Amino acid sequence: MVVKTMLDYVKARYLKRYLDEKGQGIVEYALILAFVVVVALAISNGGALQQKVQGVFTNMVSAFGN
Repeated sequence: MVVKTMLDYVKARYLKRYLDEKGQGIVEYALILAFVVVVALAISNGGALQQKVQGVFTNMVSAFGN
């Protein structure tokens, strides 16, 4: 009886741990995919992102220069 209880506890603990890590892996892959999509959209935007970033740095340089 004690052995069965211990086996049930170990099985439940490791099964829960496995399922939790599996869910974490799926979330990590989804975040990586979202990041790749955002980067791809920024690159395919025709350089508008580059112009905006240059504008921000230009504004910062002029603000600190004054």
